[in-house]
Amino acid sequence: MEIKYKEEELNSIDKTLLIKMFLNLQNQMETLTVEMKALNDKMQKMMEQLVLANNIRFGRKTEKMSDTNQICFMEVDGKIVFFNEAEAVSDLDVNEPEELEINAIHGKKTAGKRAMDMEGLPVERIDHYMTEEELKAEFGEKGWKQLSDTVVKRYHFTPAKITVDEHHIGVYAGKEDGHMKLYEFHVIQADETPVLVNKDSRPAGSKSFMWVYRSGYMYSDEQIVLYEYQRTRNASHPRQFLKDYSGVCVTDGYQVYHTVEKELEDLKIAGCWVHCRRKFDEALKAVPKAAQKESLSYLVIKQIQAVYREEDKLKELKPKDRLRQRQVVIKPLVDALFAYLKSNERKASTAKLKQAVTYALNQEKYLRVFLEDGEVPMDNNASERAIRGFCIGKKNWEMIDTINGAASSAIIYSIAETAKANNLKPYEYFEYLLTQIPEHMDDTDRSFLEDLLPWSPKLPEYIRKQKDC
Repeated sequence: MEIKYKEEELNSIDKTLLIKMFLNLQNQMETLTVEMKALNDKMQKMMEQLVLANNIRFGRKTEKMSDTNQICFMEVDGKIVFFNEAEAVSDLDVNEPEELEINAIHGKKTAGKRAMDMEGLPVERIDHYMTEEELKAEFGEKGWKQLSDTVVKRYHFTPAKITVDEHHIGVYAGKEDGHMKLYEFHVIQADETPVLVNKDSRPAGSKSFMWVYRSGYMYSDEQIVLYEYQRTRNASHPRQFLKDYSGVCVTDGYQVYHTVEKELEDLKIAGCWVHCRRKFDEALKAVPKAAQKESLSYLVIKQIQAVYREEDKLKELKPKDRLRQRQVVIKPLVDALFAYLKSNERKASTAKLKQAVTYALNQEKYLRVFLEDGEVPMDNNASERAIRGFCIGKKNWEMIDTINGAASSAIIYSIAETAKANNLKPYEYFEYLLTQIPEHMDDTDRSFLEDLLPWSPKLPEYIRKQKDC
């Protein structure tokens, strides 16, 4: 029951009791202050999440900033340690990290419509299998395993007649590691995305993962993209894939890559500036629009934008020249950014901003790697592009039925994305392979395959995309 004292009662209370009452009240106030702060923090996080959710649903589908005001820098004791907003550099209407767009939501297509349309049409089965001798020559004695066939159905039109060509393509995988071609590149990039596999001996809804490894984006002559299906996302998979690799692997901030780097002497991990910027973009969206330009998030994004602007000027240079310019022009900007973050770390006022600052400072070692090597890109956008087709596809088919099906999908997507990375039209490239390979089924000489690789100059022009003028 609540007790209330009148003034005359308080005047008559013993001094010792009054002191105890005051100290007890003081303790209660301290407890309430702590609880109130915790409630305010929770409320702040809820408000940030609500703002971000509304922005994702109704806002602009890009992280690119519309304001073109620049950042200028101040020199203190011979070092660039601070920057503020001003018209100091050139206009920002140049290429910076590719816009990270959220795909628009479209209505679902009718599942199985194509199969229904083909139902009742005569089917001509066309097999594409390797002979046992060819398998031995490729993988060695009993060095291969047969996976589920990939079945591709295509309409075949002849005058007054429509049939369905059903291509059964034999899919094989070597029992030994087959990634040596990728190991020839000094810089590679990696990413991963979840996928559901129906029959993998685990409870329904268990996540599997499609891992993607690709050649460094700056190697324009021969681009390679390899998909690899795995049941989990733990460190054992990149550890196995990268165990014999010597060079730099560009990734996001996922910790397993850092763990593997500590174990493998010849491996260096580089970070992704797009992921770093994305954290601050999320923090900025949680700030009221009127106050955004004065926020720490805004200034950091502008600084990263300035780094990208200078990097864009170096894209045509050779690695040695690019490295030299990075050291002279870009390194001071990066130094300024991290100096600013460290001096303002305690000023991060929201949960999202604290996360962004912590992420950037924890990733500093990896984000600086591109400053030491002219062949290392600033970000992992190339891997995200390579995995985007699979992510779009899984929204339609939602899950893969079997493990063999997942492994087969990895092979098909590897071919398709490698073709796209080498400026080929995927459908025309597959069609070309399926017409050329059967003509060599009886050959013992496998050298013809060199002419079919996505970077081969002997590929016909009609399967190549037109380059932008």
